[in-house]
Amino acid sequence: MSETLKSRKILNDPVYGFITIPSELIFTIIDHPYFQRLRRIKQLGLTDYVYPGALHTRFHHALGAMHLMSITLDNLRNKGNEISDAEYEAALIAILLHDIGHGPFSHALEFSLLKNIPHESLSLLIIDELNKQLNGQLDLALRIFKNHYERKFFHQLVSSQLDIDRLDYLQRDCFFTGVSEGTIGADRIIKMMAIKDDQLVVEEKGLYSIENFLSARRLMYWQVYLHKTTVAAEKMLINLISRAKDLTQEGVEIKATDEFLHFLKNDFTLDDFKSSDVLIKTFLELDDYDIWGGIKFWKKDKDYILRSISNMFLSRNLFKINLNSEEFSQEELENLWKKTQQKLQVPTEDMKYFFSNGTISNNAYVAKERIHILTKKGEIIDVAQAADLPNIKAMSKIVKKHYACRAKNLTL
Repeated sequence: MSETLKSRKILNDPVYGFITIPSELIFTIIDHPYFQRLRRIKQLGLTDYVYPGALHTRFHHALGAMHLMSITLDNLRNKGNEISDAEYEAALIAILLHDIGHGPFSHALEFSLLKNIPHESLSLLIIDELNKQLNGQLDLALRIFKNHYERKFFHQLVSSQLDIDRLDYLQRDCFFTGVSEGTIGADRIIKMMAIKDDQLVVEEKGLYSIENFLSARRLMYWQVYLHKTTVAAEKMLINLISRAKDLTQEGVEIKATDEFLHFLKNDFTLDDFKSSDVLIKTFLELDDYDIWGGIKFWKKDKDYILRSISNMFLSRNLFKINLNSEEFSQEELENLWKKTQQKLQVPTEDMKYFFSNGTISNNAYVAKERIHILTKKGEIIDVAQAADLPNIKAMSKIVKKHYACRAKNLTL
């Protein structure tokens, strides 16, 4: 493929139609193995157990976010904001790579396969590594990603309460799950965006679109991202990985890919990643297929816990879950725990793999990270102050639900 043809390459996206790759550098990044790996990480993890169409990937999302960023920057330019070609390309790269640090099953395993290492921190390290390989061509994108660039609105477009990331994933997840309540009208929101005093703002006439966006986000969390069946499946997966880690760290041999075993046998810190390019590259060999490969191996493992939970996954025999607005009392948890143990007939020390409880929370609008509305008088005010409906103020309240989930039976 010639250099000219590469820069004009067009992809067909199911949500937006044709997406153009606008530069040679961006084509090189998309073509890189680190980015191609995102094809093998599903955007919504185990949500397809609830919504069978939710099979789209982080790769889809990253390209879609880049496309929306280009539309947004074009709109801002049309409103008279000076954006250089270098800034334009850097902003596209920053949003394209914002999820590059996600591991297998994304959020589900973010704090179990890796302990206390958020994907944003890994994204930063990986972008830095890519920048070295590309001879510093990502310097400006890195500054925008880290919020070190003097024009702050660029970072707000990448990471804020009204960023391009959210605009794409809400539209995309709504499309693939079929949950129509998640429809947000991203086109109008983008057209209403403006820059005032180096801040990203929304013109007052776009206020109702923002109300709809926040309401849709709240609904998507309860109906999709925190759906009780998805929560139960994720707890199963976390418990399965926990068992695999416990066994390997006790010296028991189990079957898995070399890269997967490396992270099962060892607990790494963020400092370990910062000091080892080899560790980053090993992590970048991991994707959803490593986990599914392990599950296929483990369905016949001699360890009954690995074997049972793996077979549960393959037959969709998911944990039963109770979800309450009120916190479970200690007595209620103990009764559920005892009933589960009596039914499963497993030793007390193994019950932690078959019983989980905790809290999930959702707040659609975080008041300290404001969405700014530009009034017709030229004033900048918070969206909660500008809205004439009380629902935005209500959405800033953190809503918590408490869960207890347990195996219904052993699938051996």
